[in-house]
Amino acid sequence: MRQTWRWFGPNDLVSIDDVRQAGAGGIVTALHHVPTGAVWTQDEIAGRQGEIGRMSDGARSGLTWDVVESLPVSEDIKRQTGEWKAHIAAYKESLANLAAAGIKVICYNFMPVLDWTRTDLAYRLPTGATCMRFDLTDFTAFDLHILKRPGAEHDYDEALCDAAAERFAAMSDAEKEMIAGNVIFGLPGAAERFTLEDVRAHLAEYAAMSEDVLRSHLVDFLCEVVPVAERLGLRMCCHPDDPPFPLLGLPRIMSTEAQYTSLMDALDSPANGITLCSGSLGARPDNDLPGMMERLGDRVHFLHLRNVRRETSCVRGSFYEAEHLDGDTDMVALVEAVLREEKRRKAAGRDDWSIPFRPDHGQDILDDLGRRAQPGYPSIGRLKGLAELRGVVAALSSRIGG
Repeated sequence: MRQTWRWFGPNDLVSIDDVRQAGAGGIVTALHHVPTGAVWTQDEIAGRQGEIGRMSDGARSGLTWDVVESLPVSEDIKRQTGEWKAHIAAYKESLANLAAAGIKVICYNFMPVLDWTRTDLAYRLPTGATCMRFDLTDFTAFDLHILKRPGAEHDYDEALCDAAAERFAAMSDAEKEMIAGNVIFGLPGAAERFTLEDVRAHLAEYAAMSEDVLRSHLVDFLCEVVPVAERLGLRMCCHPDDPPFPLLGLPRIMSTEAQYTSLMDALDSPANGITLCSGSLGARPDNDLPGMMERLGDRVHFLHLRNVRRETSCVRGSFYEAEHLDGDTDMVALVEAVLREEKRRKAAGRDDWSIPFRPDHGQDILDDLGRRAQPGYPSIGRLKGLAELRGVVAALSSRIGG
């Protein structure tokens, strides 16, 4: 298992020096400053590789850009409107430029409007650590009373609507503003920053779109780009919905094992693969992560290893980011399934037998609490998660062999 670390570029408060000291061997990053739909040029890619390769004193870091996360898919492509054909052409050119730079794994997602959603970016735990949390009542209050989405009341039962109304009535103006900001929080360094009006406008553009239509648009996109990726020796891998259930009336098509199986069957190519995110998928009690790795592992090209603690047994419910070995997913069983898949690949002579993983998210602990890095991406909290995962891998590897 190849140990990697997500880095958001030169503005990331967790530096390349920090990553090197944490012991990761590869970097997961993207050109966040390049607008969605534009070409990632060879010069821009080489510039980012140069930044990864140098420590603050100019010494070689020894780190390489192993995984792109993400090469974004535009809303035009998802809707098949506007400049979607030009954006697909740009996507193909970007893939060619990444392949020329030796970068082989490309993570993307097909979530409409928002990449991920949380209501609290610094939820305090009894230990004093903080983490990200999704509170369904807070989210419902946002949807009904802050965003005021037309028809939103039909998406929630009466008890939840009543609880959301009571919660909203007790909020201060500052709390309302904070929840709104948390829900629409964008990726660091990204070219887009959404306002509430932007969200309303985007939601209106998806108002008539069903899950079946969005799924067909994803298949159409892959039919265009996967043959290019396969020819270039690239491995594309789709990230699941986060959270993995419907929000804001938007269609969700990558939330379950059945949906992933359907997508793999729709385009049977080694270049059409999966980012198995144990945190996103683990927010649903009906997703069996070790089992998914066993059954779909042949097409898993990238792993996000994190854990969540669900607060209800419902498919759609509240949850928070737990410690890597202490959530509802059996992380030891999942890692064992990964190692067994790697052993199969190695025996088959596959050159992609070592699957890159990163310690996804982490709780803010110790000095993280004052650093105020990107929410979900602290230095010490992720280092703790990586160390724990590294220990699990070492213990299981000696038993499984390779």
